[in-house]
Amino acid sequence: MRLGCRDFGRRDFVKLAAGAGALPLLSSTTFAQLSPNPPNIRPPSPAERGAMARLAHSFMDKYGVPALSVAIGYAGTVVHEDAFGVADIERNEAVTPRHLFRIASVSKMITSVTIFRLIEENRLKLADRVFGPGALLGTDYGQPPYSAGIDQITLEHLLTHTAGGWSNDNRDPMFTHPRMDHAELIAWTLANRPLDRPPGQHYAYSNFGYCVLGRVIEKLTGQRYAEHVRTDVLARCGVTDMTIAGNTREQRQTGEVAYYGQGENPYDMKVRRMDSHGGWIATPADLVQFLMHVDGYTRPANILRPRTIEIMTTAPSYSPDYAKGFCVNKSDNWWHNGSLPGTSTIAVRTHGGFCWAAFTNTRRGNSNMDGDLDNLNWSMARQVGEWRVA
Repeated sequence: MRLGCRDFGRRDFVKLAAGAGALPLLSSTTFAQLSPNPPNIRPPSPAERGAMARLAHSFMDKYGVPALSVAIGYAGTVVHEDAFGVADIERNEAVTPRHLFRIASVSKMITSVTIFRLIEENRLKLADRVFGPGALLGTDYGQPPYSAGIDQITLEHLLTHTAGGWSNDNRDPMFTHPRMDHAELIAWTLANRPLDRPPGQHYAYSNFGYCVLGRVIEKLTGQRYAEHVRTDVLARCGVTDMTIAGNTREQRQTGEVAYYGQGENPYDMKVRRMDSHGGWIATPADLVQFLMHVDGYTRPANILRPRTIEIMTTAPSYSPDYAKGFCVNKSDNWWHNGSLPGTSTIAVRTHGGFCWAAFTNTRRGNSNMDGDLDNLNWSMARQVGEWRVA
């Protein structure tokens, strides 16, 4: 089942017509937790694994993918994981399910969940303003007066990409001024990049907005973004090996794949500066474990309350395909994909109770690689006839 929400890297962005409005923090209805049905499933047989592998290799051949890694989970258990190809061509190193990949904008799901953990602790509200006296970040990144609308940006605007500017076009702030750190880049952007529209009136996918969310987390917790996420979110999901990527080939972590560009340089970016919008490295099983702990199902125990999950995954009327860190559709599937030079990724929670993820160490621009990676996951899962993959 093709999910349909694409992107999310440097190369383009989506614009949707918008109208004013915001979701309330509290829902008028109670979100019912779902029981997995059936309560558990079996792993694929050797023959079914072989059929999955053939689909994987066909995809890799089509797009020149050196390494592909996949994982599928259900009801708290990773029921299938596999990896194909080579993690490092120069060293002829075979990829395994334990290899780490840059996950690019899949990182936004993790940042959103971290924000909603703070909301549950009554340390934040969706309506909180972000910039200016009395706001979450106050005047940490420059004194007012700001350009029109900046002091009206709320936490919800950042989560839903409706802050009014700083979109993922050829002027994306996150891919400019590589010598600047977070503080310098945010201060420069506030001083030099006026909003395109008033906040809350237009969807425009914004990496910069999620960079700012990372700084909100740091301000509220007194911890570095990655440290707090690892302790408060990932550890609660049983994930221990995720970290923020380095920028160069030499800065790869132990067990991290090498990245290969197709007309692009995967090591010519400030990936570390992308931390809260695109900087994490992980295995597919890590992302599956994370998703299974926020999927609204009763097993395993979720790290957010049901009503919080409902709010997090409900899209505003003016942006029906994007909620708060999660792409969504009418079938009640939730997901995010990611794309950077050298990286194409996707992580999905399906309405049928599955969670899966697939990562590659290359991407092909001006192609349907992202869509085909999405389709590949559904096709692989359907190789097991007993699995109810609608």
